[in-house]
Amino acid sequence: MLYYLKDRKDEIAIICVKKSILKKSNIFITTGNAAHNESQIIRKGKGECQEILPKIKDEIDKEWWNAEDGSKRKMMAECLVPDLVPASYIQSIYVANDKAKYNLEKFISDSGDTNIQKIPLVVEPKKFFLPDLRISLTSNVFLIRGDMFFSTMQTLTVSVNCVGVMGKGLASTAKYRFPDLYVRYEDLCKQGILEMGKPYLYKRESSIFYELAEEGVYLENGNNHHTWFLLFPTKKHWRNKADMQGIEKGLQWIVENYQKSGIQSLALPALGCGLGQLEWQDVGPLMCKYMTEIDIPVAIYLPGERELARDLLSPEFLLSK
Repeated sequence: MLYYLKDRKDEIAIICVKKSILKKSNIFITTGNAAHNESQIIRKGKGECQEILPKIKDEIDKEWWNAEDGSKRKMMAECLVPDLVPASYIQSIYVANDKAKYNLEKFISDSGDTNIQKIPLVVEPKKFFLPDLRISLTSNVFLIRGDMFFSTMQTLTVSVNCVGVMGKGLASTAKYRFPDLYVRYEDLCKQGILEMGKPYLYKRESSIFYELAEEGVYLENGNNHHTWFLLFPTKKHWRNKADMQGIEKGLQWIVENYQKSGIQSLALPALGCGLGQLEWQDVGPLMCKYMTEIDIPVAIYLPGERELARDLLSPEFLLSK
């Protein structure tokens, strides 16, 4: 739900409550989203509450969910506190940006509550599904440091090999979060359709918005936002180093085919970097060379393995070659 509301990020704060809240005697524990019929609501103090807490922790500690087995509901387990949460139980308050922090600081100051005024306010964009860095290179091409799978771009690019293995890195994340994508990818490799220089566009009819939102929540833009995936081969075999020539041919394919394929906006990782063993100073200028030839919004997600020098992110460096 927070993902859906991220466009209102200046109005939202996340309150981090101390674990000791679970010691209060008048609370209730749920085994999932409290609004869901399958979730139990258990009063603290009952024996079954203590027994079920370890099971709840196992569910909420999962990296991702599967809606079919109920894990999405279970990850939303709640601690329900009647009336108010005392300020002494609040560890910190997170906001998305400096503007939100300023507004909240003013609100807290005007309240006159000295207990709340002592609580740290922390700016943390990632907790709001926002990138922590965005650099505009041209009017439609920009660099992002963040999680590409929370992008609002219509088409997300996943770098893959041509043998059907999504074992590590970005591909592994895609396999885990979007099983239907992996089934299509594996089939393409078995049939020998996926090859270097020829990315494959998988036009899903479902949206990431729906997969991230709470069940039963109506999404205003959901019907108009299908999430497509571009399977982009960067190497023939997963053991190999990424192939720079193959990557360039794939970028050429995008330039030649994006319009007739219906791609309206595009997110790409730093192709071949990380597990592919290529360097951003070589890949970055190549990607920018081709992506500045198209007239749709393009987000290039920076490699996350290490911090890059600012001069390697400048328009002067990336657009001069």
